[in-house]
Amino acid sequence: MQPGRFRGGAVVKAAVLIVFIVAAVITVRTPAVRELLTADKMGAWLDAAGFWAPLAFILIYAAGVCLFIPGTVLTTLGAAIFGAYWGFVYVWLGAMLGAAGGFLIGRHLGREFAASLIGDRLRKYDDAIERNGFATVLYLRLVYFPFTPMNFGMGLTKVTFRDYLRGTALGILAGTFIFTFFVGALKEVWVSGDWGGLLSWKIFVALALFVFSLFIPKIINRLKVWKRLKVS
Repeated sequence: MQPGRFRGGAVVKAAVLIVFIVAAVITVRTPAVRELLTADKMGAWLDAAGFWAPLAFILIYAAGVCLFIPGTVLTTLGAAIFGAYWGFVYVWLGAMLGAAGGFLIGRHLGREFAASLIGDRLRKYDDAIERNGFATVLYLRLVYFPFTPMNFGMGLTKVTFRDYLRGTALGILAGTFIFTFFVGALKEVWVSGDWGGLLSWKIFVALALFVFSLFIPKIINRLKVWKRLKVS
């Protein structure tokens, strides 16, 4: 498709994408959804699911990602309900499934329309993203680029689905573990009622990892600058 020339199908699909996003943002702000997104309500619902609770949470997380529920909210729920370690596993799987879903929605509904808007000046960047898809996705995940917008946005580019999944899988690994470990450690103290546990090694490690994660973007940027200086 030539830039500036729109096909009716592309416009319709782009309109559906916009309506979907607006509807999702409005839906997750309703009282019913907000009430469900608490550890007590979600925990009770998952208890009723029994053996299927982990799978149910993974699917809820994936759907929540596609509906623009903040990932920090879903991750906190996962760690609070399942603990640091299993919470990490289920959160990571849910995030990956949600990331794939958001990407495919953006790709199938918005890519054709987005391609029609790309002129020669922007086309080289689109081609560069395709060539360096894995590195681009990995970098953006490590610097904590907003999770859900990136899922849909990357679907509008030429990056391959394989590179997108690989970059996402590796890029969210450290951040997900750090956050779930931190919340899970706090949960253990809260449940036990032993507030002296706040001085345990696990809390200090969790806090240190959490603080370190906040500096990951700066560290990556420093490494990029150092690499450019070394090359020059």
